[in-house]
Amino acid sequence: VTKADKKKLETEVGTPRPCPLSPTWGLLAPGPRLPTGPRYWTSRRDGEVHLRQEDAFASQAPVTVHDMVMNTAIKYANYIALGSKHRTGWHLLTYIEYYEECRRAAKAFLKLGLERFHSVGIMGLNSEEWPSDSPVGPHFLGSASRGFSVGILSTNSPKTCQVIAESSEMDIFVVDNDRQLQKIIQVTHAAPSPQWRGFPDLADGVSEDTLNQVIDSQKPNQCCALLYSMSIAGPPKPVMLSHDNVSVPPGAGRPGLPASRGGRRPPEEQEVLVSYLLLSYLTAQLFDVWVSISVAGALYFAQPDALRGSLIDTLREVKPTMFYSVPWVWDRLLDSPKTSQLASTPFRRRLDKWAMCLGLRTNKRPAPPPCFSLAKRLTFSQARRFLGLQRCRQYFNLGTGLSGATTEYFLSLNMPICELYGLSESTGVHTLSRQEGFRLLSCGKSLPSTRTKTQKEDGDGIGDIHIWGRNIFMGYLDDEEKTQEKIDLHGWLRTGDLGFLDDDEFLYVTGNERDLITLSSGEKINPNPIEERVKRYIPLVRYVVLVGQDAPYLCALLTLKCQINTDTGEPRNALTSEAVAFCRQLKSQSTRLSDIVCDRDPVVTEFVSQGIDAANAEVTSNSAKIVKWTILETDFSMAGGELGATAKLKRANVGKMYQPEIESFYSEKDEY
Repeated sequence: VTKADKKKLETEVGTPRPCPLSPTWGLLAPGPRLPTGPRYWTSRRDGEVHLRQEDAFASQAPVTVHDMVMNTAIKYANYIALGSKHRTGWHLLTYIEYYEECRRAAKAFLKLGLERFHSVGIMGLNSEEWPSDSPVGPHFLGSASRGFSVGILSTNSPKTCQVIAESSEMDIFVVDNDRQLQKIIQVTHAAPSPQWRGFPDLADGVSEDTLNQVIDSQKPNQCCALLYSMSIAGPPKPVMLSHDNVSVPPGAGRPGLPASRGGRRPPEEQEVLVSYLLLSYLTAQLFDVWVSISVAGALYFAQPDALRGSLIDTLREVKPTMFYSVPWVWDRLLDSPKTSQLASTPFRRRLDKWAMCLGLRTNKRPAPPPCFSLAKRLTFSQARRFLGLQRCRQYFNLGTGLSGATTEYFLSLNMPICELYGLSESTGVHTLSRQEGFRLLSCGKSLPSTRTKTQKEDGDGIGDIHIWGRNIFMGYLDDEEKTQEKIDLHGWLRTGDLGFLDDDEFLYVTGNERDLITLSSGEKINPNPIEERVKRYIPLVRYVVLVGQDAPYLCALLTLKCQINTDTGEPRNALTSEAVAFCRQLKSQSTRLSDIVCDRDPVVTEFVSQGIDAANAEVTSNSAKIVKWTILETDFSMAGGELGATAKLKRANVGKMYQPEIESFYSEKDEY
């Protein structure tokens, strides 16, 4: 076969494969046609990918993370970038100072010997060192000093840290306390290097030209960050994010800020954010770092005990213009104004009830009534001021599982919580709900430069969600097989989630294919809508978990709303003030979970039973009815293992931890 014949054959039938009988080109077995289009993925740490800039998706030219930070620093040099509270007050850093400190720290990493396409890991609480002096924040330092940045959860075991360090070829660890240091020494047997105070001095040994050469060698379609996504089974998966992935953020658009001027006082138009969720999490990085830099926002760091009670104090002091949270924090914030309302006078409670009913109706309809401004002045403004959110223009929920009751409560206070949808593999977000286009229960519309579609829809129009855009990750490091399973030849990402798009292209996520329960009859049940329905009918309930895999019928595990020990993160026996108040409405005197579970409070038990019956009355199939249920002796928590880092329910863990309760559902023979 001549070269011309070989080329013609490749064009017609794909790349030829040697016949099993002969290793030569004399005998050929035609194989499947291989793609000749752009390569959207790679599993190599030094790989490059084709950027999704087709047609209308090329509105923003690709840049490196360094260029994004530098451009903001030049244009808004004297605007506040970071604020960190010390004993003497707030320590503020302008954008030009921020940029210069980033360069100095990058040179120090080069001096320490960070190799090309190796990584720097960091474990620690949020501080100004994260986004400025460390490699993680905007991933500036990892890329500027020719490596990757890797955020590591401080709760990770030494073994998990070792797996991450080895797979990412980690040259340097940055830790914030001795406990984390001992964990790293245990798995690496390495001697600690200089403390942070002496670290910036290492930059003196590296010239500006050397750093500039490293920066200039970076490309937007190369990897700048590794994110380890925890999998249900097996080791964490290393997600590779490119410069282009993180430099095209999902902000509400760059504000119309005036050109930089002298002084450190931010203009009224500047976005103000509070950082309090761990920056090891992608969604926290998304808002605190990438969105903040892209809109030249001012980022203030909350105190280390923010989630133990001081967050509201910081919010009241800083007065953010944009606020995001995860479901369990929204629930915690909700408890504060509810408690305040319960302690108010009867007249005040009636006034708030009128205003909140009006607020809920108004936010579900486009035109506000004339008395809306009165409700705003008497109730809405006071509630927002109580939470420190009086200047806030946007509210976002970053995790799954935000209950409809919580959403409606804040909506009744004229505080619409906008949902977003995304995965680690989509750089944290793909669709975003906005106040000007808000729809209850929807995750909003696709971001610019992205597309969304569903496939294999069932009779209700619910199908597999597939997404495409410049936010789609490069691939899993050193795992070509799993990368190809996730991204198809045309660059579409298979999410594994289920949902539908309405006529106006708003996305509604109804569950995940892993959550589907297959009964012994073969019928598949999506538990998420049923669980949400139960929570709507039973406000006392915090979590509902349907079980019934390979069983004849569905059963439910219920938890009630309990207080959280702010020091340990574990649930207490005491019910929340909201739950206690609801018990009083039912004429129940229960104040503790044990009063209901152990003493079998008949009033609460009957109310729960009626709520289950009401939820069952709405299903379209008998197979989707809950036949048996039980109230567990504890609420779920991250410390307990039932919830993930963003309070996402770990169904597999719950199934193992409460196996005896599940088995008891089906141990007795019944006639169902």
